[in-house]
Amino acid sequence: MATLQSTERVCRVIKSGAVSYREAWRWQVDLADRVREGSAPETLLLLEHPHTYTRGRLSPDSDLLLDESTLTAQGIEVVETDRGGLITYHGPGQLVAYPIIGLRGRGGPHWYVRTLEQVVIQSLVEFGLPAATVDGLTGVWTADGQRKIAAIGVKIAGGVAYHGFAINVHPNLRMFEGIVPCGIADRSVTSLAVELEPGPSLDAVAEVVASVFCAQFGLEPKW
Repeated sequence: MATLQSTERVCRVIKSGAVSYREAWRWQVDLADRVREGSAPETLLLLEHPHTYTRGRLSPDSDLLLDESTLTAQGIEVVETDRGGLITYHGPGQLVAYPIIGLRGRGGPHWYVRTLEQVVIQSLVEFGLPAATVDGLTGVWTADGQRKIAAIGVKIAGGVAYHGFAINVHPNLRMFEGIVPCGIADRSVTSLAVELEPGPSLDAVAEVVASVFCAQFGLEPKW
């Protein structure tokens, strides 16, 4: 397994508040091109989205449980995206982290996803919430493996990764009832607010995630 030892490389950390999913996606693609050509530093975007269901490349139609009129009435956008994984929800109260980072000399796709899981687990431990992975499933769960608290889906092109992970800090969990989250019907979804009552703020989680992410990848954060 490849590891990065140097701590001299800089990671630009941008906390941008609420951004539409499509706008953030365009932003990531542009940054990935620039990171690939060496004209921009590796970057970690930390943000929120308005109510959005995003469908990964292999997501079946049956995992979206709401019809078009209901989606419109509830103000939910559905976006077909190029990331891995199936359907998931993004919305207010959820911290979305998009690392735009080169993988050459670090590891492959499997290593990268497993490392992102560890970034989330270590971040949650900072708030006193034990978390774990589940064999055969991607993402981060409560310690008993029954309630999902973070989803992961990435895209790697030309050696640079984008998309990333989303941690449920205090979103409206009822929004997950309109889908089969990540194609998993027999387990539930939770949040830091539910597990810790009331849990930390979005800003506090963003600060910890940035610190843990940069330490994990041997980068120096530059806000």
